[in-house]
Amino acid sequence: QVQFVESGGGLVQPGGSLRLSCAASGIMFSIYTMGWYRQAPGKQRELVATITSGGSTNYADSVKGRFTISRDNAKNTVYLQMNSLKPEDTAVYFCNAHFGSGVVYDYWGQGTQVTVSS
Repeated sequence: QVQFVESGGGLVQPGGSLRLSCAASGIMFSIYTMGWYRQAPGKQRELVATITSGGSTNYADSVKGRFTISRDNAKNTVYLQMNSLKPEDTAVYFCNAHFGSGVVYDYWGQGTQVTVSS
């Protein structure tokens, strides 16, 4: 059974920092591309950042230079370090695991709320 445990969300003031964690179980974590997505109220879910099994990263333009995605394969965990947070970063953040080679495997976490407000 695939399970994700997301943590680290909360309320932070503009300019502050948060670190999200997503611990995965039930998958061969190291071969998956891991990602963080977010969904703000009334908006579609959007990509924030991804990291491949080889460690290559990709970021949405809106978070480049402020957010850093990383992974620890020994702990089956992916992280999202978020600095210089802005009110427009407010959203539910979702962890994603993706593997596609013939058959596509795609799994989602339950989401964690991030609110940036003074």
